[in-house]
Amino acid sequence: MKKHIVLLPGDGIGPEIMESAKAVLNTVANEHNHEFIFHEHAIGGDAIDRYNHPLPEETIHACEAADAVLLGAVGGKKWDSNPGHLRPEKGLLGIRKALGLFANLRPIKGFNSLLHASPLKEDIITGSDILIIRELTGGLYFGTPSERRENGNVVVDTLYYERHEIERIIDKAFQSAMQRKKQLTSVDKANVLESSRMWREIVDEKASVYPEVKVEHLLVDAAAMKLITQPNHFDVIVTENLFGDILSDEASVLTGSLGMLPSASVRTDGVGLYEPVHGSAPDIAGKGIANPFGMILSAAMMLRHSFGLEQEAVEIERAVNETLEQGYHTADLQLKDGKLASTKKITDAVIENLTTKSISNSICNTYV
Repeated sequence: MKKHIVLLPGDGIGPEIMESAKAVLNTVANEHNHEFIFHEHAIGGDAIDRYNHPLPEETIHACEAADAVLLGAVGGKKWDSNPGHLRPEKGLLGIRKALGLFANLRPIKGFNSLLHASPLKEDIITGSDILIIRELTGGLYFGTPSERRENGNVVVDTLYYERHEIERIIDKAFQSAMQRKKQLTSVDKANVLESSRMWREIVDEKASVYPEVKVEHLLVDAAAMKLITQPNHFDVIVTENLFGDILSDEASVLTGSLGMLPSASVRTDGVGLYEPVHGSAPDIAGKGIANPFGMILSAAMMLRHSFGLEQEAVEIERAVNETLEQGYHTADLQLKDGKLASTKKITDAVIENLTTKSISNSICNTYV
């Protein structure tokens, strides 16, 4: 298989962890007779510094022509004082919009060797396996007008959705639920917001198309509390952009390993964008101590969702799990009796576990 992959290293630790993902993908290509051709482009603060724009047209065109996109991280204090149109985050929002990536898939599944680091008791978090599906291109983040008025004393943000935007994300959620436990939780604020009432109506309409899926509605505040008190209650969660942003970040810390979590931003067909959920961590950039696991697992999601390479994706996930079981960890992970290692050492260990195809009795964390 021959595939063209655009790499968007971005800011902070982005370039370092991207090198790790690239090395792992080259190993997979060698092991399975694939050819992955990489094309690197600028985004975020890096693009602002080089091109005075967080998302150059060249980057958009390259991503549109690619088979998939891997993104490292964007942002940093260096650009915090920039005007809104020159903020690194505008590049991330812009590429999602430009590619029509309306669905963000964020699996929240813990590694046994890291569960002791969860802020929750192990008996509460053990066995939790959640897929949060967030609408990504509509809602409050993209609605207009969004502006200051009356000499800056009045502010207006607009929550705007069209029916088809809600229908397609709900369809994606039901399809994902069908592949898992056939359990779907829809999160809204229907007691207050008209947009949420429309959202809930569409969920109920779609439920008749997927009669095998058990559906529940939760208000967003109740869902936030239940994520903390009963994470095992959930399987697939679907919600709009703002609520999804908040809930997925909340859920990401439950396993005690923010640096381990990947994500995918996809559409009905065509190119997808894959990135770890952590930030750019500019304070440790260039020190060789960044956690590459989330980026590597994002590459595994790319193989699965964009290329249909299930076996290769599972092998990467197994290799990551074995690396953790062998005790290798970066400073952000609180691994009991572990071996503190650099970004490169972690990457080398994952690659060694990939190439040796060692057999492990540990649980393989498969992200779907």
